[in-house]
Amino acid sequence: MESDIMNIKIERVENSRIQEVDFENIPFGKEFADHMFVADYKDGKWGDFRIIPYGGMAFYPAMLGLHYGQTIFEGMKAYRNTSGEIMMFRPIDNFNRLNRSAERMCMPTIPVDLMMEALRELIKIDEDWVPKNQDAALYIRPFMFATDEFLGVKPSEKYRCVIFTGPVGPYYTTPLKVMVEDHYTRAAKGGTGSAKAGGNYGGALYPTKLAQQKGYHQILWTDSFEHKYIEESGTMNVMFQIGDALVTPPTGDTILQGITRDSVLKLAADIGIEVDERRISVDEIKQAYESGQLKDAFGVGTAATIAPIELIGYQGEDMMLPPVSERQLSKRISEGLKEIRYGKVEDRFGWMVSMN
Repeated sequence: MESDIMNIKIERVENSRIQEVDFENIPFGKEFADHMFVADYKDGKWGDFRIIPYGGMAFYPAMLGLHYGQTIFEGMKAYRNTSGEIMMFRPIDNFNRLNRSAERMCMPTIPVDLMMEALRELIKIDEDWVPKNQDAALYIRPFMFATDEFLGVKPSEKYRCVIFTGPVGPYYTTPLKVMVEDHYTRAAKGGTGSAKAGGNYGGALYPTKLAQQKGYHQILWTDSFEHKYIEESGTMNVMFQIGDALVTPPTGDTILQGITRDSVLKLAADIGIEVDERRISVDEIKQAYESGQLKDAFGVGTAATIAPIELIGYQGEDMMLPPVSERQLSKRISEGLKEIRYGKVEDRFGWMVSMN
């Protein structure tokens, strides 16, 4: 998509809120840095680039994005490595996925180099918000939504793209209890499951709430046709260790093409772990559990990174996995990713991008 010459207008806050944040105890998703980047799309191109104080925005009740679901987003993180340099983990891959989501949702794509330039400038202004603690990071949320004032089901002609950031600690603070969902559906073949669209998450809230009322943290989604094959877990892709192999469902129409998922698979293969991308039935998981071959299960995603699953509930019975402290495969992968993110080892994959 066309854009005006990149010229970012900058309006800085008069007084930073950073002194209000306890960087030793950061909740996920509740603290936001001082500034945000905003761009608007109209007349077939992106323009009016600006970095302004984080805060509210005025909209009209007839705005299309509020009514018909043209909203997409991404999640990424910046880290401060052992040398104090601010690094990002695979941001170009995230912006490319944002554009794939835009195409699926009939929204304009946005040039990746434009987004990278905006993000660099935003992080430069708010660099003090990047945590020094290596159990924390700066979470970055780019998102886009339709802004036309019109009541009618059609693609908007105007859009807004925003990037805001905030320091975060762990998304999950304890191992997860997940329940196999064999009634409700996250995504159907041919639907929007492969896009990072807001509606996918809104539709998941009710069945997740029902699972939480039963004592589980999250849902283990199954396919929409037979409810027989495992797909995702809540906000994450999901992986299992069956025997000595790392097994995960392949991405497609109904499973998000996770950046962390791809990174885990590449790192696992690189360190000699057998990787198997294939359909996994609930019955296979149950049989592996009963035979003692289900040695590990965990979710993977930008927010959660590696989230251990301690038990899997299915039709009223719970499958308790080995203690997290005894699991070697996910621990090795988690430590490997962390070492790359913080510059403790050579980034042989070329994943880290300097923002300084």
